Amino acid sequence: MELLDDKMRVWLDSARFAKPSPGVYVLYNQSKEPIYIGETDNLEKTFTRYVEDEFEKNQCKQRTRFYQREITENPQKRKQELIDTFKANMGRLPPCNSEVQIETQV
Repeated sequence: MELLDDKMRVWLDSARFAKPSPGVYVLYNQSKEPIYIGETDNLEKTFTRYVEDEFEKNQCKQRTRFYQREITENPQKRKQELIDTFKANMGRLPPCNSEVQIETQV
């Protein structure tokens, strides 16, 4: 289930080349299932940090094998739209997103 129009990319092969732009991203596991929907003010900075510290030692996100990204001026709003769409279709959040985290961001 791809959530963005962006092509699916192999995680380490291209994550280092993200632009320093605000955006949203979706992380996928080996089976190409969404495991996390995130937002950032700087895709380059966030992805570089994830690569260097192995997803901040987050075991759930460490299952990432593929990703999609989308540049947007309002990443928080776009992330919420993606979460709402995912939840409406699947009846749950992606495994690495938590209900508490989502509620505090709204």
